[in-house]
Amino acid sequence: MPHITRRSLAAATAVLLGVTALTACGSSDSGDGTGAGSGPVSLTYWAWAPGMDKVAALWNAEHPDIQVTVQKQASGDDLVTKIITATKARKGPDLVQAEYQALPTLVSNDSLADIAKEVQGVKDKFAPGIWQQTTFGGEAVYALPQDSGPLMFFYREDLFKQYGLTVPTTWDEFAETARQLKQKAPKKSLTTFSANDSGLFAGLSQQAGATWWTFEGDTWKVGIDDAATKKVTDFWGGLVAEGAVDNQPMYTPAWNKALNTGEQIAWVSAVWAPGTLTTAAPDTKGKWAMAPLPQWNKGENATGSWGGSSTAVTTDSKHKAAAAQFATWLNTDPKALAALVKESGIYPAATAAQTSGALAKAPDYFANQPDFYTRAAEIAKTTAPAAWGPNVNVAYTSFKDQFGKAAKARKGFPEALTAMQNATVTDLEKQGFEVAK
Repeated sequence: MPHITRRSLAAATAVLLGVTALTACGSSDSGDGTGAGSGPVSLTYWAWAPGMDKVAALWNAEHPDIQVTVQKQASGDDLVTKIITATKARKGPDLVQAEYQALPTLVSNDSLADIAKEVQGVKDKFAPGIWQQTTFGGEAVYALPQDSGPLMFFYREDLFKQYGLTVPTTWDEFAETARQLKQKAPKKSLTTFSANDSGLFAGLSQQAGATWWTFEGDTWKVGIDDAATKKVTDFWGGLVAEGAVDNQPMYTPAWNKALNTGEQIAWVSAVWAPGTLTTAAPDTKGKWAMAPLPQWNKGENATGSWGGSSTAVTTDSKHKAAAAQFATWLNTDPKALAALVKESGIYPAATAAQTSGALAKAPDYFANQPDFYTRAAEIAKTTAPAAWGPNVNVAYTSFKDQFGKAAKARKGFPEALTAMQNATVTDLEKQGFEVAK
């Protein structure tokens, strides 16, 4: 999103999630002190990751002048709405854990402070595609990356060998592998196209080069139906239509059973997949392997992301510098990152932490692939930029509705994408944004 600033975002915002956009809170400028002479600074951090209070306790033990209290919150749209409402009342916390796709919404409602001056020198600790999601490609820094979910290809190593299949390196090879499996074992599927988690589709489109939202001046442009996303839509829609892959949703008892019994022998997922597979397919432990995501053209090297969050300082914080100091420690300090992995179960966005400490050893489920995290770290470096907008929730809901119908019917995928585009544009216009035609 080029040329994006809080000022231009706020100018473009009329009403979002039922809350009127605000001008900057006066407290956002009062962040240069650490409370000297008036006792320790007390910071409040709204977060949903488990064990975050234990991580903050490490900070508190070493920083008596800046004490952080973690208040557990719900994630997703509920937290976004709560933050915006708190901003309106000038009662927001000092820090908030925010998903990357929620940042434009929070910035446009003037809920997040620009901490560029306070976090100088940390940019190079993160992959460019991840850092971009907290800056929108501009000079301002609205959050520090906390965790990420680079996409990868997970497959049953034993069954690939049994059926003489080769791990695909391109999407064309992926499609051919799906067809070969159907010919050799008609009751099995390589994988499924699922419409019940929009994040996977967004990540696949991201890898293909999609730019769903862009911003210029006071005008948004929605490109959900851009050429890259159409390519992804046609690819998966074609495989579903011909029956080369399944059309059932993920995270259901039937899907768990398909993975556990080998009815489905692969899964396009993110680095956190081992945790899901441990529960969904316990009988197949040690039989899976991970490889880079197939590419659209041979020789390319890019992946998308599925999930991930950041740590942001709010405009309500009276101690912006202290809050930014904690956010920097939380997401770059080796001790903090090791605790985040252990206590919160996250895959850290900081590249140095992706192969050290708790991640030096492969997940127990993937003990057969000892270099799991070494390979994952190399893949994470290739994360493509993502372009989020202020109504991701609407786009995601439309995807689930429209693509869910298409998947069930095994047809209508192009029409589903058009409906998703139209729903997103209509909502932006309804909320008072200026939208380019």
